[in-house]
Amino acid sequence: MTAQVRNPEVEQRNAALLTNSAAIAAIAAAVAGTMGPKGLDTMLVDRFGEVVVTNAGVTILEKMQVNHPAARMLIKVAKAQQEEIGDGTTTATLMASTLIAEGVNQVVRGVPVARVIEGMRSGIKCALEGLARRSRPMDASDSPLLERVAYISGRAHADIAALVVRAAQLIGQDKLKERSFRLADTIRAEEGIANEVFMGVIVSKGRKNRQVPAGVRNARILVLDDALEPEAVEDEALATESGFKKYLELQADFQTYIRKIIGLGVTVCLVERGMHDIAEEMLTDAGVLVICRVPANELRQVCEHTGARAIKRTALRKAGEELVRCLGEASECFEDESLRQVRILGGSGKPMATIAVGAATAEVVGERLRIARDAASAVQAAVRGGYVPGGGAVEIALAKDVERARDTVKGMAAYGLDCVSAALRRPLAQIVQNAGFNPLEKVEEVAALQLASDSDAVGINCDTGEAADMLALGVVDPTLVKLHAVKAAGEVAEAILRIDTIIKMTDTEG
Repeated sequence: MTAQVRNPEVEQRNAALLTNSAAIAAIAAAVAGTMGPKGLDTMLVDRFGEVVVTNAGVTILEKMQVNHPAARMLIKVAKAQQEEIGDGTTTATLMASTLIAEGVNQVVRGVPVARVIEGMRSGIKCALEGLARRSRPMDASDSPLLERVAYISGRAHADIAALVVRAAQLIGQDKLKERSFRLADTIRAEEGIANEVFMGVIVSKGRKNRQVPAGVRNARILVLDDALEPEAVEDEALATESGFKKYLELQADFQTYIRKIIGLGVTVCLVERGMHDIAEEMLTDAGVLVICRVPANELRQVCEHTGARAIKRTALRKAGEELVRCLGEASECFEDESLRQVRILGGSGKPMATIAVGAATAEVVGERLRIARDAASAVQAAVRGGYVPGGGAVEIALAKDVERARDTVKGMAAYGLDCVSAALRRPLAQIVQNAGFNPLEKVEEVAALQLASDSDAVGINCDTGEAADMLALGVVDPTLVKLHAVKAAGEVAEAILRIDTIIKMTDTEG
């Protein structure tokens, strides 16, 4: 027998790949059980004993304790998927894990990493082109189909799906297609409130001055993304005569600005930061409803809905006619005193719907909010980019596309396409496994039936385990979610596979 020659360099490179692959697989395992209609929940517990029970992949990834650098890379990609499109993080994570595991297997067999990556790029490109080709257009007026998108992404919560679809239709297709608008940002979840959709916005703070009426009609609204306070004078300067004189001048100027606000007929004032006692007293005497410490994203929504333009406190020096152009208007503004929230309705700016989601207890508020945001993100993505058959069906069709493209790739790069094909089969395999069926059997059954029927919609009914047309069952996914998931999986897999050495950096602090 001939002795096998050891190559320390190759062993070291493979060791780094295997270590990274194992870490990625552990992360994927944490979310794999949540996938599909039969997916289960995960319980997350912090060091204080606080518990979060969720089915949302991105929430699990964000809250789980992770130290391995490769695993952190995967989590960052999943978060980027969530920020960009709002859904599909579990799919992206599972496909990335499979791509990496299959890629490492090919490298261990002797295929150069460069060839594996080359093939992966070709396979990912083929899959993305196939998705674009198979996408069906979605119209915001198509209530049944939109409800199915919301129902599936909302984890079978029919009440939330109905709210999201109603809001989408009130806002309109043009607004949903705006890049800067996120339907998920219009959702508010609170304990004890009723489920509803209304045209207007919610400010999550109560009024500052309790002496003024809780409601204002025909409101004239001033928005300050600043503090409503006099300009500060340093403590050292106050100790001098000139500094104290400057302080008195600033105080007098500030009172002049407050009188200017009142003189403009402002009835509602929203402030991002704090408010000085002088301003509170003067505005209360004038009957102006003031809301302080308003989050920046809520201020933006108020501005958009009412037509107001947020200003800094230094802008109060401007002439009254200039400030008038910065004011917004609304037909009604009132505080729900039990919830300490203010609603602004009938703004003169752009239409804005708010989705109010109720929860029975404080413990489930967070999960209801996550579910609603997933449903809203999916609906908006479907309107923007269309839809494809869901339930892992379209990925099987894409895997067939990639396998056919393998014949056009020369050399060892073809093994990279095999990795992509395996990754595309993973979603369906995981869905049927979570439903209690044999993934190997069902994946091959679907692949054969799709080929025989020339359809990309054949999948598995998770209730019966039988093959079924996903479109006929109303199981659909937004195309953009799939596009971003495939792209993100390819990017993180390539980044991980390119790492052949792990070196701990020296601590330069101290």
